[in-house]
Amino acid sequence: MNKFEQLGLNESLLKAILDLGFENPSEVQEKAIPLLLEKDTDMVALAQTGTGKTAAFGFPLIQKIDADNRNTQALVLSPTRELCLQITNELKNYSKYEKGINVVAVYGGASITEQAREIKRGAQIIVATPGRMQDMINRGLVNIKNIDYCVLDEADEMLNMGFYDDICSILSDTPDEKSTWLFSATMPQEVARIAKQFMSDPLEITVGTKNSGSSTVSHEFYLVNARDRYEALKRLADANPDIFSVVFCRTKRDTQAIAEKLIEDGYSAAALHGDLSQAQRDGVMKSFRGRQIQMLVATDVAARGIDVDNVTHVVNYQLPDEIETYNHRSGRTGRAGKLGTSIVIVTKSELRKISSIERIIKQKFVEKTIPSGIEICEIQLLHLANKIKDTEVDHEIDNYLPAINNVLEDLSKEELIKKMVSVEFNRFITYYKKNRDISAQSSGERRERGDSEPREFSNNGAVRYFVNIGSRDNFDWMSLKDYLKETLDLGRDDVFKVDVKEGFSFFNTDPEHTDKVMDILNNTQLEGRRINVEISKNDGGGRRDHNNRGGRRDSGRREGNFAPRREGGSDRGGFRGERNSSSRREGGSDRGGFRGERNSAPREGGFRRSEGGSDRTPRRSESFGDSSRPRRPRRD
Repeated sequence: MNKFEQLGLNESLLKAILDLGFENPSEVQEKAIPLLLEKDTDMVALAQTGTGKTAAFGFPLIQKIDADNRNTQALVLSPTRELCLQITNELKNYSKYEKGINVVAVYGGASITEQAREIKRGAQIIVATPGRMQDMINRGLVNIKNIDYCVLDEADEMLNMGFYDDICSILSDTPDEKSTWLFSATMPQEVARIAKQFMSDPLEITVGTKNSGSSTVSHEFYLVNARDRYEALKRLADANPDIFSVVFCRTKRDTQAIAEKLIEDGYSAAALHGDLSQAQRDGVMKSFRGRQIQMLVATDVAARGIDVDNVTHVVNYQLPDEIETYNHRSGRTGRAGKLGTSIVIVTKSELRKISSIERIIKQKFVEKTIPSGIEICEIQLLHLANKIKDTEVDHEIDNYLPAINNVLEDLSKEELIKKMVSVEFNRFITYYKKNRDISAQSSGERRERGDSEPREFSNNGAVRYFVNIGSRDNFDWMSLKDYLKETLDLGRDDVFKVDVKEGFSFFNTDPEHTDKVMDILNNTQLEGRRINVEISKNDGGGRRDHNNRGGRRDSGRREGNFAPRREGGSDRGGFRGERNSSSRREGGSDRGGFRGERNSAPREGGFRRSEGGSDRTPRRSESFGDSSRPRRPRRD
């Protein structure tokens, strides 16, 4: 039995829910829907972004609307045009079996005349941004004086964007006896003031702890010197070949400059900021949803309302000016119960902000070091090997195999593997093998909260292992560490520097455990698949952690990985299996497996700038490092 049936929803909504593939209601839906259906009441619901708030108010709203009455009965206010359109589409999907219900989106950047015409034809539900709604009220193009329901979605974001006066003015134009439903991730003073002024004895629902971060998002920070911030961003992307991320900057100028620099250096990236036209914005978001863009560089305002499934990482290239904004950024990942990772690239002067954020989100950060070049090379090489292994053979090549075999017949299996991998790998390792370590040393500020042991330890001859299980086997670094300790019967500190990738992982032990690790794991099966463990030549950076328990720091290690990767997306990193038609480079093949001679000219990028961003020369407002630094190996 579908648990939605127990919430009191009618048959037409349950049918739509079945079509949408929803199985179990989220916590906010389970709490809000029965209360909103039971009676007309005001409600304040506090829940993180990505917890299903749209359905929590959308289903009861549709069930309460009188489809035979063509007058406007409900107003939904949302902070951005992106979120406005998203809510509109979802409400239309929810009401697909409700005959006669019309939902109209009202937002800036589109024809106000056409929007007014749609409302005049009959719109029981209007979904609007505050600025455009206030404009339509001022022009007499809309009448909300008799509505029954008003929903404030992402209320804290609207107020952070400066819409307080508009919201107060709009609500003042609505009847006092209406039901007001306020949904928000946090409860700052301005939201509380709105609730007190325009709501009567509201019910309050809180999912998790008030103002806290989502439990599905892990938080990490990397300490670097200011001049190395951009290089750190590239290395973090390279160390996570399947990254699908939103990268946050504070200003439009930095957003555009960093996106263009990433494209120039061979990454699938694009900028999203307020200077883009609606058509450009729509083009960027279409490419991002289609995984043609894997690093979306955005300002806070432009990114609000982005609801894209399976974002693996949020990268705070720069911390926001308002600490509370961090919660909204991190809410772009770890959605709908899936795991995600929020990364902060931070300088020593900004370390104090980490503690401030921890107090607000009520979660601890893990301090990590930027991976070394040799570690990145090993990750990429093993990633390539896994992609080759998992690639489905297109038998259209069978006709060409005799000629190919003639060319390669003098090569042994080992020589063939080496040459094939070297086609992709040579430029990559050339780029990284001479690069310096860019991790800054901790100033000791983070030790003040009781970490009595030293933050960093020498490697002391620790052995690093490669094992053929990873996030595709439903492991993150914590669960894999627990599995290894249990399987190997080791103590809590005997397994460290666990680093989980999609199809493989790394971990360390002290040398005395090597025989035990090799003997037990190589004779162990996981769900019918034989585990294979090998000793890695990379020591993982030579740092060891003893402090990542119960909220204490793991200062130096690379223990822990980013969230399990999405399936079926574009394969970023140094190497590609599947290629993306919108990620083509001048002077090279635009499809297929591995490259021979790579072109050093700047590629056009993961998205054509005529669609997705400005063509202007980047104006770099902060150092990107030495412009003569060798470019990252080209990729598709």
